[in-house]
Amino acid sequence: MDATASGTPTIQYHNIPDQPITTIVVATPVPTFERRQRHCFGTSIPGEFPLAANPSIVLHVLTACNLDPQDLAKLEATCSFFRQPANFAPDFELSISELAALDMCQKRGIFKPMTAEQRQELKQRCGGSWKLVLKFLLAGEACFRREKSQAIAGPGHSIAVTSKGTVYSFGSNSSGQLGHGTTEEEWRPRQIRSLQGIRIVQAAAGAGRTMLISDAGKVYAFGKDSFGETEYGVQGSKLVTTPQLVESLKDIFVVQAAIGNFFTAVLSREGRIYTFSWGNDSKLGHQTEPNDVEPHPLLGALENVPVVQIAAGYCYLLALACQPNGMSVYSVGCGLGGKLGHGSRTDEKQPRLIEQFQLLNLQPMVVAAGAWHAAVVGQDGRVCTWGWGRYGCLGHGNEECESVPKVVEALSNVKAVHVATGDYTTFVVSDDGDVYSFGCGESASLGHSTATDGQGNRHANVLAPELVTSLKQVNERVVQISLTNSIYWNAHTFALTESGKLYAFGAGDKGQLGIELVANQTERGNPEQVDIDLR
Repeated sequence: MDATASGTPTIQYHNIPDQPITTIVVATPVPTFERRQRHCFGTSIPGEFPLAANPSIVLHVLTACNLDPQDLAKLEATCSFFRQPANFAPDFELSISELAALDMCQKRGIFKPMTAEQRQELKQRCGGSWKLVLKFLLAGEACFRREKSQAIAGPGHSIAVTSKGTVYSFGSNSSGQLGHGTTEEEWRPRQIRSLQGIRIVQAAAGAGRTMLISDAGKVYAFGKDSFGETEYGVQGSKLVTTPQLVESLKDIFVVQAAIGNFFTAVLSREGRIYTFSWGNDSKLGHQTEPNDVEPHPLLGALENVPVVQIAAGYCYLLALACQPNGMSVYSVGCGLGGKLGHGSRTDEKQPRLIEQFQLLNLQPMVVAAGAWHAAVVGQDGRVCTWGWGRYGCLGHGNEECESVPKVVEALSNVKAVHVATGDYTTFVVSDDGDVYSFGCGESASLGHSTATDGQGNRHANVLAPELVTSLKQVNERVVQISLTNSIYWNAHTFALTESGKLYAFGAGDKGQLGIELVANQTERGNPEQVDIDLR
C-alpha cells in the first residue's frame, strides 16, 4: 500500500554533506590513563588490596581451587610472596604454597590418620616438600580406585567392592576364596557378612586366594593358606574360608596388594614394597622359603624411592615410582619374553629402572602387568606395551615380542586414562569412556561379538586395538576394566560404569560372571549387567 494514500506522513530524508576528517576539531583532549602495576604486597594507594595484608584468604583460595603441585610450584617461581614464610600454624616457616599443599594432603584419607612424625618421614621420603607429598598422594589416587567402587575379575572367582566399602564375592570357591565360611560356588553376588563394620577400600584376587585392605590399612586374607605358588605346589596347611587378619602385616599400613603366581606383594602408605615367598635364589631380592608368611622389604634401587602403584604378573613385579623429577617404572623378576622392559630377556633379582620411557619422553601414570606382557598409560594419554606378543596382545598388529616399551600407534588418536592386562589380553579405556581391546579372543573375553545370534566369531584373536562396540551400546561411561590374569583359568571381564553399574562377559562356568547361564552355556559374548549396585 502506498504510504501517501493511507494518510501516513512520509519520512523526510536530509542529505548530510561529506566533511573531511581534517576539519573535525576535538574541543577537549582525551585523558590518558596511567597503567599501574599491581604488587602482591600492595601500596599506599587507597583501594589497593595487598595479598600480604590477609594471606589467610589467599590460602583459602589456593586450597579450595585444588591446584595441583605443579601450579603451586609455578606460583612460587613467579612471585616472591608465595615463596616467603607465611607465619601460619602449624609451621610458621612454611610458604603459602607449601601450606596450601599441606592442607590438601590433610584432606586425603591415607594422610589423615598419620602422626606428625609419620608425616615428616613421608615428607622427607618424597623429597622434602609438601608439594611433592601431594604429588605422591594424587598419583596414587589416579592409579587405582582406592575408596571408590571396584570389581576384580579373578581366576574363576570375582570380588566387587562398593563405594561404601561393602564386599561381595561370587564364582569358584574350592579353597574358600569367597569368604563365606563354605567351599560352595556362588552364582550371584553375595555379601561377605563377617566384614560388617569394616570398610574395605582395595581388593586383590589370585587363584584360590583373596586379599582385602581396609581404610585402616589392615589386610584380610582367605582361601589358600599360603602367599606362595597359587596354582600348584605349596598350598599351605589349611584352607581359610572367612576373612582373617594377616598378623605379619599388622604394623604396616597397607594401601594395595598384588598377587602373582609365585609371590604376593603389598604396598605401604609410605610407598614401600613388601613381598612374600618366592625368595629362592633371591628372585625378589631376598632369600626365603616358598611358604614364608613374613613380609620382606623390596630394597635395591627402590629403597629410598616412594612407590604409588604395584602390579604383579605371573612371575614378575612392576612398580610405579614418584620422584621429584617425574614418574618412573621399575621391574623385577623373570625376564622371559622381554617383559621386564630392559631390552633383554634376563632375570632381575633387584628392582631396575625401565629407561625407555625417558627416550619416549613419556611420563608413566598407570601400570598393568599381564601374565606375560605389560602396559603403561602416559600422562599425555599414550599407551605403551611390551613383553610376549602372542595373539596380538601388544596391539602392534603382529605377534612379535617387544623387550622395551613401545607406543601403540593404532591408538594415536585416543587419549587413554586406564589400561588392564590379562593372559595375552589388553583393554584400554579412553578419556571419553570408550573401550578398546586386543589379544586372545578365547572365552569371548574381548567383547567383540557382532553377530545377531550372539555367537559370531567372538573367539577370534585381535592383533590391533578395536573399539568394543558392545560396551558402547550400554550408553554408560566406563571407568574401570578388570580381566582375569591367569594362564590356568578361562578369562572373564568386568566393565564398571561411572554410575556404579557392573557389566560382565567371557567365561562363566563357575559363576564368576555373577549371572545365571542357561543349560549347556559356559560363557557370555555380550556384556550383561550384574545384579549389584556398587555406588
